[in-house]
Amino acid sequence: MDATPPQQQQRRGGVGDGDRCGVLLYYKYAEVPDAASLAAFYEAHCRGLALVGRVRVGPDGVNATLGGRMTALEKHIAEMSSKTLFEGTDFKLASCEDPVDERVARECGFTSLSVRVVKELVTLCSNPTVAPPEISSAGRHLSAAEFNSILQSVAGNSLDAEAPAEKNEVVVLDARNVYETRIGKFNVPNVETLDPEIRQYSDLPSWIDGHTEKLRGKSILMYCTGGIRCEMASAYIRSKGEGFENVFQLYGGIQRYLEQFPDGGYFDGKNFVFDHRISVGSLKENILGTCLICGSSYDDYSACCRCSHCRMLVLVCPTCQDSTKKYVCELCQKNGEESCRISPTQDCEIQLGLSESSDFEKTSISNDFATSKFPRSNGSEQLKRLRILCLHGFRQNASNFKGRTSALAKKLKHIAELVFIDAPHELSFVYHPIQGHCSDKPSPPSVTAKQKFAWLISPNSSCNAEQDWKVADAPFDPLQYQQQTKGFEESYAYLENAISQVRSFDGILGFSQGAAMAALFCKQQQKTTGSLKFRFGIFCSGYPAPVGDFDSEWIKLPSLHCFGNAEGHDRQIANRASIELAGLFAQDCCSIVEHDMGHIIPTRPPYIDQIKDFLCKFQ
Repeated sequence: MDATPPQQQQRRGGVGDGDRCGVLLYYKYAEVPDAASLAAFYEAHCRGLALVGRVRVGPDGVNATLGGRMTALEKHIAEMSSKTLFEGTDFKLASCEDPVDERVARECGFTSLSVRVVKELVTLCSNPTVAPPEISSAGRHLSAAEFNSILQSVAGNSLDAEAPAEKNEVVVLDARNVYETRIGKFNVPNVETLDPEIRQYSDLPSWIDGHTEKLRGKSILMYCTGGIRCEMASAYIRSKGEGFENVFQLYGGIQRYLEQFPDGGYFDGKNFVFDHRISVGSLKENILGTCLICGSSYDDYSACCRCSHCRMLVLVCPTCQDSTKKYVCELCQKNGEESCRISPTQDCEIQLGLSESSDFEKTSISNDFATSKFPRSNGSEQLKRLRILCLHGFRQNASNFKGRTSALAKKLKHIAELVFIDAPHELSFVYHPIQGHCSDKPSPPSVTAKQKFAWLISPNSSCNAEQDWKVADAPFDPLQYQQQTKGFEESYAYLENAISQVRSFDGILGFSQGAAMAALFCKQQQKTTGSLKFRFGIFCSGYPAPVGDFDSEWIKLPSLHCFGNAEGHDRQIANRASIELAGLFAQDCCSIVEHDMGHIIPTRPPYIDQIKDFLCKFQ
């Protein structure tokens, strides 16, 4: 599938660059027999070279965006090039300045290393029941020079009449998201450039399906940042059969094109990149983007302003930036959302009102929650309490979790209303026999236990409603969550149905496996609908579940992550696992509370005060 990179596309960098900072991008579509083993190699190798960034390993290949010193990145390239798997891979290496804004670097995931095993490198379709197109059917690769030659020819200023795409009318298709295309795109005289204006990559198939007449019978020239998104998207177009055969893709993406044509060529503006640089321009230095508020020329995303509805990046110039305003992106505005001011957070300090937390049962859903505002002591109105859906941990239930969080509910009684729900997978009763028990056959506990549930289960789990106790198959394993890979689809549908039966929730709170499920639910919602059902999420002692596909796109949800510190206070979920979960969320609105306690949700100062401060932002 991969063409051998042309001579002019060799990686940049050389003598004198060794101590400089660099960024490396590459991907490879190929069969990976043991993705977990390769991911473990990446983890050890990249940490040994002090590299940061993201590596995704799947059965279909590898996708990597790494940062570090140029010498370290060169060593990494040499190591990976020696492996047969990466034969013909285009390693795109560029030197750059050291990150000057820690916040921006954190937002881009360039302050730590994240290596994950995924089901597929990029998710073209959010519907898990629809099989992806065959990558072997992807469009033909064109080098930057070939791509430019075709554009020159159809623009009418080239003597070359042998360009391979000239037999049909040429259209240029941008496979990137709308916030990327707003600051840079190809602009070719006499050539139609199609901008799907999508919020996320998984929206592209729907756009293609609705615009087939713009593509049928044409020679389609596709491009994206570095090339990987065009692989699957071009295969999807070609899978439509007759009239969609002539699909070409810019090999190495915009990055290779700007290296080949530093004056910009037919590309105007800047190339949005998913690292601390944010964007890379050409010698043209022209500005395509405009401020969302005042319309002035502006193309700097470093302020990380986001739409308050869908969390997509928006351009807001320094003059118009205001932390008390909600920004609404152009796509949400088309859907009828309007910009408006929000209440200053200092108003949240006054807290009055009292109500019990509500049970949320599987078979009956109470819908008589208080919705009125409470009077303040000064006679004005108190903002209504937030409604938070709470997901319990593995082998718990709603009643048990409600009891364990009673102190939390009491501390938040003026701010939030906690609503609890049982997970759908019912577990067998198990017990561990006492070591050295004098009986040949250990007796089960004499107490009558309440049913326990799970959001995710291991492949060999038996989920049933049997009331008999069973001896545990093995001693307690604190890493058992790593084997819980089944049950997400059932839990997702179950939550969707449960939420639809009552009025909306403001936020979601998950503990341990409940936090893993809450993150999975939000990610799937974002992929499927482009928006989320919640305004915020609280993830306590959480971890990234070993199911689903956490691709490079952030979960665009304001989040608070609360977990034990690195000194081993939480003996069930490792500190690094909770940090990794936090790294999957948009970093400009991600808060972390590390405590010195165990596998619990802390309710003493200063931790409870940090939780309150986070919630007050949404009242």
